[in-house]
Amino acid sequence: MKFNLTARIVLGMLLGICTGYYCHATFPDPQAAKEVGSYFSLIAELFLRLIKMIIAPLVFSTLVVGVAKIGDVKSVGRIGVRTLGWFLAASFVSLLLGTLIANWLKPGATLGLPLPAVTASTGLSANALSLKEFVVHLVPRSITEAMASNEILQIVVFAGFFSIALATLGDKAKGVVDLLNQISHVMLKVTGYVMALAPIAVFAAIANVVTTQGLSVLLTYGRFMGEFYGGLLTLWLMLTFAGYLFIGKRVFSLIKYIRTPMLLGFSTASSESAYPKTLEQLERFGVPNRIASFVLPIGYSFNLDGTMMYCTFATLFIAQAYRIHLSFLQQASMLAILMLTSKGMAAVPRASLVVIAATLGQFNIPEAGLLLIMGVDPFLDMGRTVTNVLGNAVASVVVAKWEGELGESVSGEDLGVGIKDIGIVTISPEQPHSV
Repeated sequence: MKFNLTARIVLGMLLGICTGYYCHATFPDPQAAKEVGSYFSLIAELFLRLIKMIIAPLVFSTLVVGVAKIGDVKSVGRIGVRTLGWFLAASFVSLLLGTLIANWLKPGATLGLPLPAVTASTGLSANALSLKEFVVHLVPRSITEAMASNEILQIVVFAGFFSIALATLGDKAKGVVDLLNQISHVMLKVTGYVMALAPIAVFAAIANVVTTQGLSVLLTYGRFMGEFYGGLLTLWLMLTFAGYLFIGKRVFSLIKYIRTPMLLGFSTASSESAYPKTLEQLERFGVPNRIASFVLPIGYSFNLDGTMMYCTFATLFIAQAYRIHLSFLQQASMLAILMLTSKGMAAVPRASLVVIAATLGQFNIPEAGLLLIMGVDPFLDMGRTVTNVLGNAVASVVVAKWEGELGESVSGEDLGVGIKDIGIVTISPEQPHSV
């Protein structure tokens, strides 16, 4: 039986949990545990840096080639409107679901832990989330600066203008399109090499979290985390059902295809780490490259379903912990605020916590309440990330279906990229669904 990438990632997670538990027990002093965990963190950080190294050229080349292949500016606009329409609907459902679950289960009311002083500092700054800053941040001052900083939304904006210009030039731009197509070949080849290291990075990331946090924190916050993951499970079912409405039983095959990037996103708590593999698996599933490479980068800024559900859930959790009642109108206002501020999250470090901090300030809820969840946030971030991956994959498939371009799946026993699989990573105009 072939030991594919998915199996190796699962093994890495299990070994990481065992190793982290042993290290946490061996080094009970928090400072010593943090120092040991930093060595594991170094390995995970190196992997994430490798991922970040390829994200900008991969996003730019695949997006430009994809839009250029569409050829018609009107078609690009139609796909863009459909994509944003789906994202807005998914965002609203995610935010509403987090609100409903928090109101129903009231996780903050039964916390039973000492509350931080209202004057305690969280070390977070919500200044970057103003509407003015977000709009200005959309347009890059320099494309090289945007690529150097991995500002995906800015890269998407520049690539949009660049690709539309290529499409209007027709045959005159053929040489540029061919060059970028070859660059995308190279970047996908590099992606294969990087993905072969994923199990090691997963092991290190999990070992670091368990070494520094321990497993006891899961017991202390067991109910809160259980209720949040129950909400995520509900959102997964809703996303799966939405996919079922458009592509029928093939949605279950889609989940099988993206199980590797979902596991990768869960274990590293990084959407960026899952991006290259998600793009590849969507094309294997039958989503044309020109659609997948268009929808996915935008989704990383506008369609973070798991993160948006967490924003409403955590905000109400903190309000309940401090016994602050929010009326129906206040909660409706909170949803409206989060619909706007959440769209700028891709450009903000520790985005979800910063968004929550900004929202708390709008309703006079102590920002210090964030200290209640910071300890378990790495575990919660895993669930948010895997939900974001699923949401963007479903969105890509639905848009392809709307365009009437969803093709057949590429068969194969191993849907992961292993060392033996690296040589098959290809993109060609004649076979747009194979990667």
